Amino acid sequence: MPLITVNPATGEQIAQYDEMSPAEIDRIVRRAHDAWCAWRDTSFAERAAYVRRLASILREDSERFATLMSQEMGKPIAQARAEVEKCAIGCDHYAEHAETYLASEMVETDASTSYVAYRPLGVILAIMPWNFPFWQVLRFAAPAFMAGNGAVLKHAENVTGSALAIEDLFQRAGFPDGLFRTLRVKSANVEPIIDHPGIAAITLTGSTAAGKAVAAAAGARVKKTVLELGGSDPYLILEDADLDLAVAACATGRLQNSGQSCIAAKRFIVVEPVLETFQQKLADAFREYRAGDPLSGDSDLGPLARVDLRDELHRQVEDSVDRGATVLLGGVVPEAPGAWYPPTILTNVQSGMPAHDEELFGPVAAVIAAKDEDDAIRIANDTDYGLGAAVFTRDVARGERIAAERLEAGSCFVNAFVKSDPRIPFGGVKESGYGRELSRQGIQEFVNVKTVYIA
Repeated sequence: MPLITVNPATGEQIAQYDEMSPAEIDRIVRRAHDAWCAWRDTSFAERAAYVRRLASILREDSERFATLMSQEMGKPIAQARAEVEKCAIGCDHYAEHAETYLASEMVETDASTSYVAYRPLGVILAIMPWNFPFWQVLRFAAPAFMAGNGAVLKHAENVTGSALAIEDLFQRAGFPDGLFRTLRVKSANVEPIIDHPGIAAITLTGSTAAGKAVAAAAGARVKKTVLELGGSDPYLILEDADLDLAVAACATGRLQNSGQSCIAAKRFIVVEPVLETFQQKLADAFREYRAGDPLSGDSDLGPLARVDLRDELHRQVEDSVDRGATVLLGGVVPEAPGAWYPPTILTNVQSGMPAHDEELFGPVAAVIAAKDEDDAIRIANDTDYGLGAAVFTRDVARGERIAAERLEAGSCFVNAFVKSDPRIPFGGVKESGYGRELSRQGIQEFVNVKTVYIA
């Protein structure tokens, strides 16, 4: 069966691609390994020149890359352009800082000389999702290549065009032939690639279910993995919060990328004294978002990436309502072609409802009442996920204490929505995964942390 891409705004097929045979994949992985054997001995300065060319081409060809993303997964064009620029910024960051991040560290022992060196591992298999088709790949690839690794990419089927454009990007930047390749393969056929002796490690961004399957397969081969999985990020709105600031951040955090982000704001836990006011302000903010053609430039909200994803989201909304939640806004599937879903707010959300217990991957906000700060923190941590979290309060010291000490998540923000940044590490705890991307911690994931001891 071919890999098919569909425009989610219209439901029309864009293209179809033949799946690669096992023999072709074997040749690609072996060629990547051969290319890596030379690449690993290049200097940081040499690698940086290639990675800076990636950034340059990304900026030069931004409109084409952005349009492709908008067509394949429905991202509003302004957000797609911003994603391309973020990729370029990430490349620039690692081109500048990788050598410092991976500098050998002298350690005083009873040896004449002893130190820790960071050496590349080999070819990394990157299994990436559709929601940020370029950023998810480049945020892994830039540090991986600066560390001296090679890579093969298994991208989501519905963004195959983007995956091939990224491969072309590396070729245009002049990287050694075969060092980075895209594998056209369905998810069901990934396990043999994990098993391939030319694959040194695996990084996956995706659902928790996919992460568990990849971790099991990689673990059976004793191969390193980094997993960035699902999230159900809680945003705590305390009684002393600046509600206008909080609502603006919450609306952006929930509706950016049409709500299709692992670190999107998903559960809004509001203390009772400000609950009603917050709900009304949030509804007013949601009504300001304009849904429409992702390529128009006038849209804040695009469709979901696929109709089946939209239908699953609506099932979660309906199930939550059947269990007692109230629809404050939205909640009705539009009678139009494509994978559209309106900005939706559910109130009276409680434990036992999908809106409380599951990840809602789309423009649906779940508002949960809390008695006070301690109750809000309890609810926030009452989840299998632990990717991001935010707290809103005018008392910054109070917010910092809650973020730093009490919330169980990999990224905790105060008076701002959760986002990734090349300068700070990104990743989760619990069923949101393990390992880190970005910053120093991200580039150190896929290296051999080597002790060198000279008597």
